[in-house]
Amino acid sequence: MLSKKKVIESIQELPASFSSEDVIDRIILLDKIQIGMEQSKAGKTYSLKQIENKLKKWLK
Repeated sequence: MLSKKKVIESIQELPASFSSEDVIDRIILLDKIQIGMEQSKAGKTYSLKQIENKLKKWLK
């Protein structure tokens, strides 16, 4: 879950003029990064060999 602090810090990094889409894109990116970090801590990751096998199936 995102924290207000991280969202506010991220918004403060935007230029003085920005679109609502910029803010939404940034929040979505932060959320996806946070989810990935939580999955990594929980050990829900793939080995390099597992990824290579998945790519072989997708790239046929």
